[in-house]
Amino acid sequence: MSETQLFSVTEEQTPESVAHTKNALLSPMRAFEPHPLLRNPHVVTAMAALWPRKLSHLPAATGRLFDVEPGTKLLAKCHWQRHRQRHPTLVLVHGLEGSSESSYMLGIAEKSFVSGFNVLRMNQRNCGGTEHLTPTLYDAGLSGDYRAVLEELIERDAFSEIFFAGYSLGGNLVLKMAGELGPNAPSELRGICAVCPSIDPAAAADAIAQPHNILYERYFMMRYRRLLQRKARLFPDRYSIEALDQIEGLREWDEAITAPVGGYLNAADCYYQTSAKRVVTGIRVPTLIIAAQDDPIIPFASFCDPAIVDNPFISLIATRYGGHCGFVSRYAGDERFWAESRIVDFCKQQLQMACDSPMKMQETVRGRSRRQNAISVGRTVEAW
Repeated sequence: MSETQLFSVTEEQTPESVAHTKNALLSPMRAFEPHPLLRNPHVVTAMAALWPRKLSHLPAATGRLFDVEPGTKLLAKCHWQRHRQRHPTLVLVHGLEGSSESSYMLGIAEKSFVSGFNVLRMNQRNCGGTEHLTPTLYDAGLSGDYRAVLEELIERDAFSEIFFAGYSLGGNLVLKMAGELGPNAPSELRGICAVCPSIDPAAAADAIAQPHNILYERYFMMRYRRLLQRKARLFPDRYSIEALDQIEGLREWDEAITAPVGGYLNAADCYYQTSAKRVVTGIRVPTLIIAAQDDPIIPFASFCDPAIVDNPFISLIATRYGGHCGFVSRYAGDERFWAESRIVDFCKQQLQMACDSPMKMQETVRGRSRRQNAISVGRTVEAW
């Protein structure tokens, strides 16, 4: 595996990948080589969701409800190893308008289960047919839901090795949870992974409002309207759909619906309060962030923030191609969906590092935190 090559980046040079020199990885991981026909960010975003999956090694799931606050439960689809307490556990959180049945959730679940993990595919509030489990809506700031899941897995199940991985909105949630926990994160929380996380909701709202992203905005607005109609039938005293058709864009929706329902002053306050970007500087557990520089929805500039770059607990890799949570590789098999395999690799690396020597892991983080603040840029195929 070749080493990362360093060079200065100019406006004429677009790096193949960007990675921290300070990340606490046990060893380099396989770099992303995009499918030659899927370098368009919009096409790869769609194809990743539509690509058929063969899940011959994923056993049937059992359902489990988590009480996250009074009157609100989350449904998890769980895949347990035979002796579950002897195995690490990976909790998966989907993105905006996804569910436990989203293709990437199933793909990661199979890969991690085969690798020996218990897997929980979480449904966010109202997702996966769970509108009846809460009178509330969901938003990007409900990181407390996953703290509640974490606490229950520790206290009730006595799990000692727990990881969280989130896509897009789910990535913001798990990063926000880790940042809020800060140095008080329980030792059982071994790592966090986030793929194309929407850590700056305001920037994402501006991006999705651009004319070239009109199909995304229309899709999400269609899903939002249908959700509110279902909630109005279940909780008629709480929700009204009278002005539903007058709301045209996501920012308008957040101003009229998300903010007041969630207890925020307005859309701007909602974006600020729910942003993981505010708190990632406090993360004190090994964390992997995967982003694509051509993501049409999440601006890459979000990941150049010093709160990420200067945090030695965060490993960042940003590929040149990949779209929004796409990352369809030129290779078949387990490597077809590249980001899914990197999540499993990262979790396994953290377990191996802890197994080799807890002191060694701590020294690795401390040593790399003293390095010169820099971003390394790699053009080589096998480099981070």
